[in-house]
Amino acid sequence: MSSSASEVLTERQFVGLRRRLTLLDDVPANAGADPQFRSDVLTGFGMRPQRAIPARWFYDRRGSELFEEITRLPEYYPTRVEVALLKENRGDIGRIVGSNRAVIEFGSGSSTKTPTVLGSIDPAAYVPIDISGEFMRQSVAVLAGTFPDLRIVPIEADFTKPIALPDEVRHMPKLGFFPGSTIGNMVPQDAISLLRAMYETLGVGAMLLIGIDRTKDEETLVRAYDDSDGVTAAFNLNLLDRINRELDGDIPLNAFRHVALWNSWEARIEMHLEATRNVVFTIDGHRFAMTAHETLHTENSHKYDFNGASLLLRAGAWTPVCHWTDPEEKFLLFLATAAPPQAAP
Repeated sequence: MSSSASEVLTERQFVGLRRRLTLLDDVPANAGADPQFRSDVLTGFGMRPQRAIPARWFYDRRGSELFEEITRLPEYYPTRVEVALLKENRGDIGRIVGSNRAVIEFGSGSSTKTPTVLGSIDPAAYVPIDISGEFMRQSVAVLAGTFPDLRIVPIEADFTKPIALPDEVRHMPKLGFFPGSTIGNMVPQDAISLLRAMYETLGVGAMLLIGIDRTKDEETLVRAYDDSDGVTAAFNLNLLDRINRELDGDIPLNAFRHVALWNSWEARIEMHLEATRNVVFTIDGHRFAMTAHETLHTENSHKYDFNGASLLLRAGAWTPVCHWTDPEEKFLLFLATAAPPQAAP
């Protein structure tokens, strides 16, 4: 492994961090913490040899806002390239998918890519699913203004777990939409399990439109997760801020720094929070200690070549029917179908 993260933040980055991590006045402390969040945090800080917390807990309201800021950074290419692919190929997407499907978006976030898809296929309904309910509802309100006649049924849930679709869309033909290369945040075994869960949720005959980031040179990859303005650092450190607010923690944020590195063996970018000194803190009444340079592993972003991405989809019960990539081959957009199970020869 190698790391490109600098040892000391520049003054510009530090000022940016302070601004971005300022608590919002209308976010109350200890406001009904999710029991699973508490369990994952306490378990994660106690893990050995590597402390780790699932990346899904980045996305409280502030984390969701910071991620949207990340998607607009010049270093962060995935959003920009995927949006271009969706727009350039909307005719093909609409022709292959057809109309009157219910679009089920897993991890909808701000739904910024959704209008292009909805405008391509004349859908019967739209079902956004996201763990950050408040942020999702704000995004849905904007989307409803663009598509006033579209039936929108939002679901606040963790899409990595089984989801029962509402009765009003359950029997419609469906298109799953999973953009952003979010599948890369999961280790391959979990990614396959999620794809199989999507297969079960959407049913035989459904289609899946999914974005997958490609392997490329290390410098481009690391810069995308360690930007010069420190927005990704703020996004990473906001996890500690959330822990302090919701779990009565006293973690000193100034004792940690953001680290992004390329793990070539696992073909993934890793994000960590590294202790810059020996530090002791409490979370929900539990005491923890970390030594200087010890890290908390907060996110993975796996990258795939074409064959690896295709095999991943097939292992997850999806058969690719079409794919698109950009001229620089930075990103892949797949359209796959949920075919009936077939016996092997």
